[in-house]
Amino acid sequence: MSKKIKWGIVGTGWISDQFVADLQHVTNGEGYAVGSRNIESATEFATKHHIAQAYGSYEELVQDSEVDAIYIGTPHPFHKENVLAALRAGKAVLCEKPFTVNSKELEELISYARDHKLFLMEAMWTRFLPPIRQVREWIHEGRIGEVKLVKAEFGFRIDWNPEGRLLNPELGGGALLDAGIYPVSFASMVFGPEPEHVWSTAHIGETGVDETFSIMLDYGKGRTAMLNGAVRLGLTNEAYIHGTKGYIHIPSFLNSTSATLVVDGEEAQNFQDDRFSTGYAFEAEEVGRCLNEGLLESSTISLDESLGIMKLMDQIRSQWGLRYPFE
Repeated sequence: MSKKIKWGIVGTGWISDQFVADLQHVTNGEGYAVGSRNIESATEFATKHHIAQAYGSYEELVQDSEVDAIYIGTPHPFHKENVLAALRAGKAVLCEKPFTVNSKELEELISYARDHKLFLMEAMWTRFLPPIRQVREWIHEGRIGEVKLVKAEFGFRIDWNPEGRLLNPELGGGALLDAGIYPVSFASMVFGPEPEHVWSTAHIGETGVDETFSIMLDYGKGRTAMLNGAVRLGLTNEAYIHGTKGYIHIPSFLNSTSATLVVDGEEAQNFQDDRFSTGYAFEAEEVGRCLNEGLLESSTISLDESLGIMKLMDQIRSQWGLRYPFE
């Protein structure tokens, strides 16, 4: 019989709130403990989500012997130290995307996890959504023929707040790491994380971070990806995958609830997801499955792929001359 995974939550912000709320839909896991930088925040979060243990520090949380897996929901400049603390305590870790700020940080985390035979995974929840799983099956079955073009974008317009996380270089702000991880990871899902050529452009705003960007990736043999992202511009947030026989359309692809298959100009299938959860439950379910089966990573988004994606984003930022003050 599969063990029910006891989750410890690092951070009490919006994304942690969403993740824990979705744990009610997970069959092999439950929220057990939460850690914050102050006990008041942790207690409030624990009360809201009916979590048994609240800690006023992350270190206390990761040292709880009852916790099986740690979810990291802090801002990405803190991911490396938070993940390392959890790994050093011997815990399995699911870390929010982007995994880290750069590939050097991620290499250190992967090396530690593999050396100590600990589970580690990037929380790219999109990969585990039912419509995206269906999309991958359509591609694998050859329904749209040979895939030649991916188009994906994710962008939203935030209010002007130079001190806010998304526009603050000290907090790893900018469109690429926060929004761009979605279209870049989506292209990697289809073509892999290592294109032959990379072209990109970005608008670097007054605070010194990228507010909008456009990327074109060439994978050879006529295969390309065209990606856009923004934090000061609202985009359609759609994705298309075009092949020699047809195409797939995914509205709001990052949290998709539907996908349409078009073959030879005719709609061949429309997949509708009537899930009750927001969608974070599926990645949590995958972690539970992997732990119960003794796996150290998920084949749906491997550590090697996550590292390849981070290296690609490093390359893109280098084209813009964008480095964060703490790098």
